[in-house]
Amino acid sequence: MPSFDEILQLPPFSLAKEEKTALFTSYLKTLTNHHYQNCPKYKSMLDALDFDVDSIKTYYDLPFLPVSLFKEMELKSISDEEVFKITTSSGTSGQAVSKIYLSKDAAAKQQKTLAKIVTDFTGSSRMPMLIIDSPSVIKDRAMFSARGAGILGFSIFGSDRTYALNDDMEIDFDAIEAFLEKHSGKKILLFGFTFMVWQHFYKELIKSDRKIDLSNGILIHGGGWKKLVSEAVSPEEFQKRLTDACGLYDVHDYYGMVEQTGCVYMQCEHGHLHASVFSDVIIRNAKDFSVAKIGEKGIIQVVSVLPESYPGHSLLTEDEGMILGEDDCPCGRKGKYFKIFGRLKNAEIRGCSDTYAAKF
Repeated sequence: MPSFDEILQLPPFSLAKEEKTALFTSYLKTLTNHHYQNCPKYKSMLDALDFDVDSIKTYYDLPFLPVSLFKEMELKSISDEEVFKITTSSGTSGQAVSKIYLSKDAAAKQQKTLAKIVTDFTGSSRMPMLIIDSPSVIKDRAMFSARGAGILGFSIFGSDRTYALNDDMEIDFDAIEAFLEKHSGKKILLFGFTFMVWQHFYKELIKSDRKIDLSNGILIHGGGWKKLVSEAVSPEEFQKRLTDACGLYDVHDYYGMVEQTGCVYMQCEHGHLHASVFSDVIIRNAKDFSVAKIGEKGIIQVVSVLPESYPGHSLLTEDEGMILGEDDCPCGRKGKYFKIFGRLKNAEIRGCSDTYAAKF
């Protein structure tokens, strides 16, 4: 079995189905055993299911935990002394949040993995970065959950980081214009959470009747579509409106969660979300949790080689999705590609921008 460092050397979208299945089955079986030995609560759950780790023939056989369990239980496979940091999910007031316990090594692996995946889309050079949010989201520790962590995580891809909004969540036209003038002719990176980009940037830009040219920009956005769906804005419409408003046409959504930070699923130029060599998506039928076929809707299960400090390597999400294909996306990237339909009915709002959007 290859080590994590050996997996990290692989191009992020280089493994076809057979190779990936062999790698994941071997690695994730070992990881399941690691958590069984080191997380007493995880062991108790598997014992209650009468689950035998040796029975795993393929990673599709892995037991999966409901993602909401991290809101209800302290699950970690490291000692208290080894806890380097605790990351939390987004949550509306009074809502329980997931707590993810990371060792220093686990946190470093998350950042390295994120870098490998994202630079496949943006290139390896750091670009001047415009963050579609306010500086207070980083300064205010009370706000510093998945939203602040997301901004910091993606900031490693940027230089001369500038915030496009002020502390009142209004467009800071002076800051943006100075930034664009300083970096005229250069490719620039924009990052923001979907609803922030829509509510506080796009809508306010249209109202202001001022012009900003972002045709040299590449936007990475994520964190939930629930509010935009309620406004009847599709991903295609979202991109078209931004192109019309400010010339921004290079737009990439991503799917990810704090319970598997680092393993983001980036959207390619054909509008498909992609699983990398570090993670995979399995679609489960809602009635019996059997594996859905390509083109069938179901509940999204995410598996990842990253979680070593907590048993988050196989999780059943609260999202509905569909596998569109495998190894044959027109963009040329190997692996599964898929689409998200949104939250399951009655599931809590928990995406970074969805949580914030609940205020509106």
